[in-house]
This record gives sequence, structure tokens and C-alpha cells, in this order.
Amino acid sequence: MPHRKKIQNEAILNRKNKIMFLYLLILLTMTIFLFSILRTINSDRRVPSNNITILDRSFRGSIISADGYTLSSSQKTYQAVIRGASINPDKKPLFVKLFSIYSGVSQKDILKKFKNRKGKEIKGNIILSKTINARSAMQLKALSYKLRKLDVFRSIKNRNGIEVVYGLDIIENGESRRFPLHDVLSPILGYVGKKSDGKYTRPAGKKGLERAYEKHITSKKNGYIKGKRDVVGAIIHDKNTVTLTRVDGMDLHLNIPLALQRRMELMADQMKQSIDADEVIVGVMESHTGKVLSLATSKRYDPAHIRQQDISAMVIKEAEYPYEAGSVMKTLTLAIALDHKRVTPNTWFKTGYHRFQIGKRRFISDDDFFESQNAIDIIVHSSNIGISQISWRLTGEEYRSGLLKFGIAKHSGIDLSRDLPGSLKPLRLLNNKMHRANSSYGYGMTVTFAQLFKAYSAFNNDGIAVTPRLVNYLEDAQGKHYTLDPKVGDLKAINKKAAKQIHDILLEVVKRGTGVKAQYPGLEVGGKTGTAHIAKHGRYVREYHSSFYGFANDKKGHKYTIGVLVIRAKKYHKYFASQSAVPTFRRALDILVELDYLKPEGVAEPLPEIKTEPVKPAKPLQAPRKPIEVHKSIPKKKTSVKDLFNLKPTKKTADKPRKKTTPAKTWTPPKVKTDTPTKVPFTPPLKPVPKKKPVQEHYEDLF
Repeated sequence: MPHRKKIQNEAILNRKNKIMFLYLLILLTMTIFLFSILRTINSDRRVPSNNITILDRSFRGSIISADGYTLSSSQKTYQAVIRGASINPDKKPLFVKLFSIYSGVSQKDILKKFKNRKGKEIKGNIILSKTINARSAMQLKALSYKLRKLDVFRSIKNRNGIEVVYGLDIIENGESRRFPLHDVLSPILGYVGKKSDGKYTRPAGKKGLERAYEKHITSKKNGYIKGKRDVVGAIIHDKNTVTLTRVDGMDLHLNIPLALQRRMELMADQMKQSIDADEVIVGVMESHTGKVLSLATSKRYDPAHIRQQDISAMVIKEAEYPYEAGSVMKTLTLAIALDHKRVTPNTWFKTGYHRFQIGKRRFISDDDFFESQNAIDIIVHSSNIGISQISWRLTGEEYRSGLLKFGIAKHSGIDLSRDLPGSLKPLRLLNNKMHRANSSYGYGMTVTFAQLFKAYSAFNNDGIAVTPRLVNYLEDAQGKHYTLDPKVGDLKAINKKAAKQIHDILLEVVKRGTGVKAQYPGLEVGGKTGTAHIAKHGRYVREYHSSFYGFANDKKGHKYTIGVLVIRAKKYHKYFASQSAVPTFRRALDILVELDYLKPEGVAEPLPEIKTEPVKPAKPLQAPRKPIEVHKSIPKKKTSVKDLFNLKPTKKTADKPRKKTTPAKTWTPPKVKTDTPTKVPFTPPLKPVPKKKPVQEHYEDLF
């Protein structure tokens, strides 16, 4: 009995265990079932929603010239995606040919996309192109529909075993920057790079205006449209539709008109070729406002297609190229002395030295020998000896602070991505007469084009050095205008009286000094030349920077500061500023007059010489035509902006001989022969001694 009862208990226990196991199994199954239902409810089941959201991504602002031409703008880019296994092998050549025609991508490049590095056919997604513009994207979407009709795509099974047809997908993938005028206003415009969040790519400014105004022109906020959709996926516009307007970056409106800029660039190209220079830089600025009307260089590149050889051109030399300027610094030295009332324009200095000692074993000389000169003639004849003595009438502190007031060794404030300050000797060295003399004629210190551009505006603006400004204003989508204060403001360089005195001295330089080739009848033109050796590896070599900074005014109130910098002119004697920078300055005046920025008084515009040849007779009995005579009173035909990109070099009016003028004589010196490259007669205060070498400015290697 006990044994039987034990067997029954074990049987009951086994049944309980089985029931418990079955219960747990059912409970587990129910739990999995409920969890699956819950997950299905909460997951995206790829069932088309009744609602749709269409993104409207914002754009980067455009850069626009003063005359309304777009220099830089943004556009949407798309990528074309295909699934390799979905293309019918028999119709693959048809697909490749049609896609190449519509997209502009070569058939060879398309076929490469279908294979991996090992040469095997790719079955998955293939990105055929990532840089499709909006117009091509619309055409490719239409092509995708046509390809489906032609059975180019076949159905393939997805992971769930469902037959699916994958076609040609055109997907918006980013925003690209376009420069429709190619190299115009480069490198000032700058260039852009790319920044991506993994799904969408936007441009980012890397240089020039694109970088300097990155904060203001970059895309601000995306927009969207939310609403119900119809059966084909289009949004239904009704009262329930929600719209958020996108906020684009602001547009930059420049002070630079395209017509003037392009003419200056073509002129710089011609001068570079004429004198065989590395680079020619020309700038034009309103003397009162600081508005830069042109900043042209002969070394340019296309920001949309940067090549390896363009790397050096990407440096904006106007603000990023410090150099020893040479004699153009003499004007600043005299201006500081006049401002401190240490000299007057008629203060005389003994300059009759063949070798003038400025320090221990340090000697300098002048190319034109005069026993003595006043302060005016020291600038007119560019005397190193004379300007050294003027600098010695100032203390080191006075001289250094005077240069700082002009903006030397400071940021110029020009609105570019990079603005180098240059360098100036410390006070402990400038207290030494030798170093002060050395700096007085532009050696031992470095400046940039923008700094001298700003400094020389003071001589045409009552002593106020204005900050060069490339951008006029920023404009938002509502048409509101915004202006930004410059990082470095205008400077009170010298007093009004000293500025007027220097102004008149610079006029004398053009009338009878090294700048005579800059003369323009009916205009007030002044400036100063500078020719300086270039230092390499601690020694001065026979390579030169030639420059001419000055101004041009008319009686209508137009006042412009103009600067020219020539880097390494290699033709014989063309490295002299009077033979390179000054003629470039004169050609800039031709352009300003032709485009009505300057209006000469009482002088008819000269026409360029037209060479004519007799026309061959069409028939034996036909008489040859007479050469066409052009009267000088006929106005010039103005060039349209469209023609600016196809201009051919023409003979400039600056090459014509002009009537020589003789300044008023205060006394009659003995007649002597002078050997100067300009060959313009002038009345020196004392008897000059002619020299054999025909040079304008010279500097002995001090170090």
C-alpha cells in the first residue's frame, strides 16, 4: 500500500509540473504576442501617411556688384542613385548613354561606377553623380519615368521577399556655390569649402569676402510646408496647411561696379605682359568715404575650379603681402615732420654729398646731385640724403607714433578675411639715427598695399586716413539694408595744414618729378613713386617692388585715391616706378575718365590712334578707298559690360606725347644738360651735375 500511494503522489506531481510548464508556455506566448502587437503599433510600418512635410532649405546669400551683377550665388545640388541589380543587363548600354546625355557625365565614368575596386559588378546602391544642378535634376526625373516605360529597370526581391522595382532616384543632397563670371574680382571674392552633417552639404567661406562675411551670408533657418497629401503624394493646400518661411543668408552689395573692375583687370593683364612682371595690382578708392571702386590684380583664378597652379594666386596680396615699400614712405616722413612743425616746405638741406654717412660704415647716395634742396624738391627728386636729415629732426618716439597714426604696423581695417599689420622697428632702434634714416625712405620696415592705400588718402582728405571698404551694405529677404562698422576706423593722421602742404608737393612730383607720366590735362593729379629692392635670404637682390600712390581729382568734386604696385618687373629698366607703376596709374586714369568717374575740365577726350590701310579693290576698275579720317571731337564709344570679357589690347592715350609744362621760375640758373629718364625740363634751385646712369631712385645695399 505505501508503495502504491507513493507512485500515485509522483504521478500527481508530474501532472502538476506539466500543467505548470504548459501554463508558463502559454503565458510566454501571450507575452511575445502582445509585445509584437505593441511594437507593430509603435513602429513605422511604411504605410503612406495622410500628412506630408516638404522641407524648404535656406540658401547662402549672394555677392552682388555695385551695378547689379551677381558675382557669387548658391544653387541646390542633387545626387543620382541607382541600384545595380535593378538594371536589365540587355538595356544597360541604353541607360548609360541616355544618362550621360542628360547629366553631362561621360559614359566611361558612368561605367566605372558599376564596379568596385576588385572589378566586380555592384548589386547595391550606386551613386552616379553628386553634383547635379536643379535644371539637370528635373530632366533626369523625366528620364527616370521614360526608362521605366522602356523596361530598363527590372524587379528584384528585397529582404522581405517582396518584388520591388528600383528606378533612378534624384535626391537633393546639398547646396553648391557658383561663380558665373569665373575669375572676375578674384582673389577678393575668395573661395568656399564644404561642411556636411552626413546628409546635407553646404558651402563654407575659406577666403576673401566669402570668409570675412561668413556670419552674415551663411544660411540662417530652413523652412517647410506641412499638410495633407493626395494619392500621388502632392500636398493639399488648405486652411490646415502649416508654412514656415525659410530665412536665407543676407546678400552682400559691393561698392565695386563690374564694368570698372573688369576694365582695370584687363588693363593690369596688359601691363603685366608689357613689362614682364610677376603681378600688377591697382586700387581705386573714394578719398572721402573709403568706398573701394576697384581692386584689381593680374593674378587671378576661378574659385569654382581651383587648380594646383592657382594656389599662389589665392593669397590676397592687397592685404596679405607685407613688403618694403621704398620711396613712397618719404612722403609720410615729411608729413610727420610738417605736422610737428620741425620743417616747412621751403626748409633747405645740404644734399651735395656723393656718399652720405648715416651710421657707422653705413653710407647712402642720391642719383641726382644737388648741392642743396628744400623739402619740396627732396620729395620731387626723391632724395635719400634729404629725407634722412628730415627724419633726424624728429625723435624716435615722434617718428614712430607718427607712422602709427597713419596706420603703419596696424591692421588697415579693409573688410577681407585676413589683414596683416606689417612691421615697424621698435622705439629703441628708431632712437638711433641710422635706423630712423633707413626707415625714412622705406627700408627696414614692411607695409601692405591696403595700409599705404589708406595712408595716402589722408593727403586728399584733409589729413583723415579713411578705411578702405569693399562692401556697401547687406540686404535681407525683405529688402532691408544693414551696414557694419569697420573693425578699424578712420585715422586722424596729420593736421589739415600739413595735409594740404603734402597734397601740393605731390602735385609737383607729377608736374616736374618722377611722376610726370601720370599727368592728365584737366585733372588734378598727384602722387609719389617708390622703387625698392626685394630681400631674399637676408640680402637684397636685383629684383624690385615698384609702386605709385597718389590721387586724381576733378572740378566736379570727384576725388579718388589710387594705388599701383608692380611686383618684379623684369624688362630692362621697367622695374623703375616711373617706367611701370606710373604708366599703369595713367592708364587707370584713362579708364576712370572713359567711364565718367572723372571729368577733365576744358579738354576734349583724345581718341586712340587708328591705323588704317588702303582697301584692296574688289574689281579691276574700282578705285581704292581713301583712309578714314577720324575727327578728335567725336566722342568715344563706350564699352558694354558684355564686351568687357572680349576686349583686345588697344594703344592707350598715355603713350601719346603730351605738352610739356615748365614751372614758374623764381630765378634763372645756368643752362645745363640733365640725364633723367623722364627728360622733362625743370628749374632746380642750384646747378645739377648730370650722371651717366639713367635711374630715378636707387638704394645702396645697407645690410
